[in-house]
Amino acid sequence: MLTLDKVYHAASVLKDVVRHTELIPSPLVSGCQLYLKPENLQLTGSFKVRGAAYKISQLSDEEKARGVIACSAGNHAQGVALAATKYGIKSLICLPEGAPLMKVEATKGYGADICMVPGVYDDAYKKALELRDQYNYTFVHPFDDENVIAGQATIGLEILDELADADVIVAAIGGGGLCSGIAFAAKSVKPDIKVYGVQAEGAASMARSLEAGEIVRLPSVKTIADGIAVKEPGANTFRYCSELLDGVVTVSEDEISSAILTLIEKHKMIAEGAGAAPVAAVLFGKIPEALEGKKVVCVVSGGNIDVNILSRVIKRGMVMSGRTCNICVELPDKPGQLAEVSKIISDCGGNVVWVHHERTSEMMDVNGCFLHLRLETRNFEHIKEIMGALADAGFQPSENNY
Repeated sequence: MLTLDKVYHAASVLKDVVRHTELIPSPLVSGCQLYLKPENLQLTGSFKVRGAAYKISQLSDEEKARGVIACSAGNHAQGVALAATKYGIKSLICLPEGAPLMKVEATKGYGADICMVPGVYDDAYKKALELRDQYNYTFVHPFDDENVIAGQATIGLEILDELADADVIVAAIGGGGLCSGIAFAAKSVKPDIKVYGVQAEGAASMARSLEAGEIVRLPSVKTIADGIAVKEPGANTFRYCSELLDGVVTVSEDEISSAILTLIEKHKMIAEGAGAAPVAAVLFGKIPEALEGKKVVCVVSGGNIDVNILSRVIKRGMVMSGRTCNICVELPDKPGQLAEVSKIISDCGGNVVWVHHERTSEMMDVNGCFLHLRLETRNFEHIKEIMGALADAGFQPSENNY
């Protein structure tokens, strides 16, 4: 059973394993006092090392001798690999083939053997159980285990040790281990605190399960937040989330992308999709209560994002925040038109970063052309200003964020 004594014991055991991540005051949202719990700064780049290390520390000598096996989208894998190596134990990790290369290589670097599995997390989970039974390994579950949950729960203790009057904690949910642990620890210490879980719209297994009142398995999951791309919550985590959470909300891919970009710009902080999801929920008003005047803590659970994905996410986030846009201007095909359009944009403070001149479209007049432009802008109001200035000059601009 999960008890507060066990959580305090986990905190004691983990002192020599994990990094204490101090809260960072954040100006991202006006009206509330927002703080970030930067678990992306952990040794493995994720909170997962907490649960994995505590679970492994509690294994018997016989279990340790057999070695451990785990499945993961990447972060739990690194936590298990690091903890197993620390305790001198052999580890085998089953990773879904879509796991970011950076996470795969990091897991190898921490000393684990790797088994790549076609599909998503749940397929890796099935394979791990097969190998456990075949070779008698000790299985370290990524979320549905009391000791793993106790390890994650130490985050809740740390938050309230540092900010005793916190009103709301927001954390991501994949399988539910993080939110289960945080909610249990935080509400054991401060019963009136609110704890909300956040899922990606394309992987909302816990949200759907809570709505149905029973565990629901999604047929598929799709999200850039690979750390929370889980088809089905665990039995223990579903029970804890049902009893303890004040709500579970979902965020879109665009909202996650925007939150990642915001964290980079405002805090110089790299967060993966799962880590940015709680920030997205607060930024876009998804929390179902008024946060004005309250002390809110967002757990930035991880920062292990593939650089190729990060590049695409930044571009998407720029579009979603009005920092870049694509426009198409229909104009007569005659000398000087490009210079005039460029001057209008320049006078408005915009910056042209890409140009394509099209004469062959069947949609245009025989003497006309389309001018496709990509602009760097300040925000959506700035885009509106530029479009208005072009229209006032007699051009026909349209926004086209392809």
